[in-house]
Amino acid sequence: MALDIRGLKRVFRYNGKELKDPNKSMSPEDVLQFYSGSYPELTTSNVHGPRVEKDKAIYEFKTTVGTKG
Repeated sequence: MALDIRGLKRVFRYNGKELKDPNKSMSPEDVLQFYSGSYPELTTSNVHGPRVEKDKAIYEFKTTVGTKG
């Protein structure tokens, strides 16, 4: 029996939107910086995850503005 190894597809989510992975060699923090040009509020966000759903690794960008503690 052959073993089939597959990597998880990375998916990035922000504010209910699914963002494509711009480059698989980028770290999740690099992807956050990449998208901060389109979404300026990401400059004050953090990466949460990954959370695995089926064949996807889900990373969420959550803003820290307006939160205390």
